[in-house]
Amino acid sequence: MERIRPTRGTHMNSLRLHSAFGLLLRPAAAAPVGVSTAVHGLRAFSATTSSQSAEAAPSPVPKPKTWIPNPTPFVPNVQTFLTLIGRDLKSHASKFPSWDSLFSLTSEQLRELGVEPPRSRRYLLRWRDKFARGEYGIGGDLKYVKGGKAILKLVEKVKSPELRLRYVVNVPEGKEVEDLPLSQQVRAKGFKVRGVDKITGPYVLPLKGGRAAVLKVTEGMWEDKRGHKVDGGERRRAEVRFKRGVAERKARREAQGLY
Repeated sequence: MERIRPTRGTHMNSLRLHSAFGLLLRPAAAAPVGVSTAVHGLRAFSATTSSQSAEAAPSPVPKPKTWIPNPTPFVPNVQTFLTLIGRDLKSHASKFPSWDSLFSLTSEQLRELGVEPPRSRRYLLRWRDKFARGEYGIGGDLKYVKGGKAILKLVEKVKSPELRLRYVVNVPEGKEVEDLPLSQQVRAKGFKVRGVDKITGPYVLPLKGGRAAVLKVTEGMWEDKRGHKVDGGERRRAEVRFKRGVAERKARREAQGLY
């Protein structure tokens, strides 16, 4: 039998097949030592950083509670507070069951209770904050108050023949200045002495005999007065004045018999 000799093309194809099978069956080459170590270190660093970030993440800060101030002798309840700040807010006194509710309700809750218009709510919230900070109106710091009345007395101290110190103190009803210890003879803020023995100040009423006066809780004592619109305010002033001028000129012509 004649032996068939492989051709050159057949031999080349056989080599290519062996090479292909060799690549498929060859085990994957291991990564260099340096690269493997770097990858492992990066993964460890990422895991550590993630755990540290989770531990260091700050917990949500709780919302601070509303600060509720204590009533004072001059402002012992809701009715008195709303009466003092004015703007007819005392008509809403029945909507607040307690002192705490007056100082804790939000603007939205006040709206639901019917405190209108919005500027009245803003005004009430502003006075709430002022009172909580100890920023009172006249008489707010007085200590001896009974039935909404505070008695004021004149104190005169002679420092020298040329110098006399006079100031106003708050005393309990029926008491004299001499009945109080010196430590309790604290000046009443916002009041002055005029002339010989006259105590003056906002809403102060003198008592018989001089050297004494009384301060009573009055509606609007602490009210922040609103500005008064002149001729309709800034937006309507030109229109209002123009129409007024037209009416005045028409009236003059009618008086002269020109119409």
